[in-house]
Amino acid sequence: MKRLCLAFALLCASLPGTAAPTARFVAALEQGRPQHVVVFGTSLTKGGAWVTQLQEKLNGRFPGLVTLTNGAKGGQHSGWGRENVDPNVIAHRPDVVFIEFAINDAVTRFNLSLDDVRRNVDFILDRITSELPRCEIILQVMNPAVGKAEGDPSHRRNQNAYQQVYRDAAKRRGLLLIDHSIAWNALLAAEGEAGFKRYVPDGVHPRPDGYARFVVPEILRAIGLPESR
Repeated sequence: MKRLCLAFALLCASLPGTAAPTARFVAALEQGRPQHVVVFGTSLTKGGAWVTQLQEKLNGRFPGLVTLTNGAKGGQHSGWGRENVDPNVIAHRPDVVFIEFAINDAVTRFNLSLDDVRRNVDFILDRITSELPRCEIILQVMNPAVGKAEGDPSHRRNQNAYQQVYRDAAKRRGLLLIDHSIAWNALLAAEGEAGFKRYVPDGVHPRPDGYARFVVPEILRAIGLPESR
């Protein structure tokens, strides 16, 4: 039964009735206009296989039109993002930026309050909007961190609350939010920590096959470019 629930959750993301409007940068690519993509976030973006997997998908569909710059840094949070949004995002003058920091905002040792994170996220978004008003902003909520007990340097607290800051910001500003936690939490509910760690062995960083199954298809669906198209 639990495996059926997981299969249903994954299937729902690909149903035609849930197809998303085409993202602006995808519409521009479809019109033959080159697009510069910047990704900005934590180690899940700096070293996450989803970045190269997405680039390969875009290059396959729009050869020669996509430039991708990785402005992320491992072990960082939205406070670092606030300090580095100018050199790592704005300086590249992208057409679209993908942003994720929630997983590290929740790290206990960083001691960021929810209000701290809200201020950081608002600063990042305001700065991009002010300097690059035509830049499309896409927020992401990544996988939860699992199996990191209190006292572990990688322990996270109230992960959903920190993720919710990004959901709220997207809703308030009318931005696209891609929430990968839905599929990962469905996997946890269906197969427990052991099933989750088949794709995320250290409890934090998914393997390439995890990104290929749970992340990239949802990005493609959310930007209006599903793989079946």
